Amino acid sequence: MTAAKHQVSRGDDTRRSRRPRTGIRDVAAEAGVSITTVSDALNGKGRLPDTTRSHVRSVADRLGYRPSAAARTLRTGRSGLIGLTVTTYGEEPFTFTEFAYFAEMARAATSAALARGYALAILPATSQHDVWSNVALDGTVVVDPADHDPVVAELVRQGIPVVSDGRPASDLPVAGWVDNDHEAAVIGLLDHLAASGARRIGLLTGTGTDTYTRLSTEAYLGWCARVGQPPVYEAYPAHDPCAGALAADRLLARPDRPDAVYGLYDPNGTDLLAAARRYGLRVPEDLLLVCCSESDVYATTEPPVTTLSLQPGRIGSAVIQLLIDAIEDGAAARAAGAGRGRSAGRRTGTRHTGHTGALATQTAVRPAQQRVMPTELIVRASSQPRVRSVTVSQQRTPPAAGG
Repeated sequence: MTAAKHQVSRGDDTRRSRRPRTGIRDVAAEAGVSITTVSDALNGKGRLPDTTRSHVRSVADRLGYRPSAAARTLRTGRSGLIGLTVTTYGEEPFTFTEFAYFAEMARAATSAALARGYALAILPATSQHDVWSNVALDGTVVVDPADHDPVVAELVRQGIPVVSDGRPASDLPVAGWVDNDHEAAVIGLLDHLAASGARRIGLLTGTGTDTYTRLSTEAYLGWCARVGQPPVYEAYPAHDPCAGALAADRLLARPDRPDAVYGLYDPNGTDLLAAARRYGLRVPEDLLLVCCSESDVYATTEPPVTTLSLQPGRIGSAVIQLLIDAIEDGAAARAAGAGRGRSAGRRTGTRHTGHTGALATQTAVRPAQQRVMPTELIVRASSQPRVRSVTVSQQRTPPAAGG
């Protein structure tokens, strides 16, 4: 084959590879539905039958259709970008991603966002939030916001919808939240420890004002009051791993040392195991242990540690669904407000550009959406019922008659 033929062949291959991009009209024609139906099906909007939504998505996948982000931005005024941050646990920008809970939650949130045509950006914590001004966000997920959280307040002031992973304080104007029933979870695991033989259960907790810490601690104190046990606990700044190890040591060095401990945070299990070894305590014979963690490491410690799972994958998906609903409901309200403003302008011969935003904001305001997710107690050897040793006397042979 000559060089000229090579050139022609390459040209032919190039022309063949440059096929027109599949558009939304192609999907609508192939699926036998309207363009609006395709848009609603792919964006999770509208009241479509599940069969129609599934059919449209199947056709779109087969044709290789991908919505144009640039076109959507021009059409809707949205960037398609969602932020995720943790503002409670320290000043380092991304320390929280080292913990299994946040890693799993972020993975699930990323997948849920992509399924609805959005991308997720992990953003730094409180001290670094000035960089957020460089990112065009449609909305933000904030994990475990503290009371009077300044980041949440600033985002809301800018008109950016916020949904929290964790029940916020009543003064935080979030669009919605997803959380666990921490009171029920703590009471359930304390009952489990008591049933396993614990008589004095201790707690490792935090000094933060987030509702996870507050509700879990209150549930422990309420349980102690109900069963008549004096509370035995140590509190420390949850973002400081050294402080956690020291708190575990203090708890097991107390004169009223507990015979079982629940640790609210991921590292507490390994901290308590290490402290128990230093004091010559056997787990579970002398000390029962439970900690809240999503880490697989606790299945392989010696002994394996019982963990409370908060189901972060389910929470990550749920917060994204609530946030995108809030984003798109707000956009629809603004569009409706703009339409009413234009209609009023035509009737009165005046312009209402100065009032449309306020009208849309009022229309978009609604009670915060709430979802409560179940927890799971994964019982391992560290909290199994204690086996009490029983001394059995050796059976004696009765003396022979006349002996």
